[in-house]
Amino acid sequence: MRSFVRGMLLLAALALPEAGFAAEFSLTSPTIKDHSTIGNDHVFNGFGCAGQNVSPQLLWEHAPKDTKSFALTMYDPDAPTGSGWWHWVIFNIAPTVTSLPAGAGKSDSSSAPQGSIQSMTDFGQPGYGGPCPPSGDKPHRYIFTLYALKVDQLPLKPEASGAMVGYYLKQNALAKTSFTGMYGR
Repeated sequence: MRSFVRGMLLLAALALPEAGFAAEFSLTSPTIKDHSTIGNDHVFNGFGCAGQNVSPQLLWEHAPKDTKSFALTMYDPDAPTGSGWWHWVIFNIAPTVTSLPAGAGKSDSSSAPQGSIQSMTDFGQPGYGGPCPPSGDKPHRYIFTLYALKVDQLPLKPEASGAMVGYYLKQNALAKTSFTGMYGR
């Protein structure tokens, strides 16, 4: 039986390269590992939090071949609002871009990719707003999601809410990938 199983595994391994499997669309950060605690560099500076409020470096690969633009969101589904909290919304990122440097989420967009739009967060301003859950809450989840889109641009203005951008993302997504950081205080 063991030799049969080994033989089947070997046959499967040999068949994989010819099967034409595409690598999986992925989003990573060198400073935030999936389901790990977000460091103080990326924590909000305000509302009782004293972080540096620097957006993390993000890297992605293996987007669908028909991708015409990207969009990225950072969302806290655990915020005590009844509707979560949008921490970062950036869209109309060119299809040739495969990373965002640390600090790309500055509210003046000086470090964001050319032509991209950072729209309104639930902090009431554009750009990155790091984690800052209420004191005493269990650690919140901060979901970074990258969307590969089938359109060159979303027809939205910088004043668009996270919910409005989310509506257009769902309508135009070819694929999405995400990871989750954690933070509590």
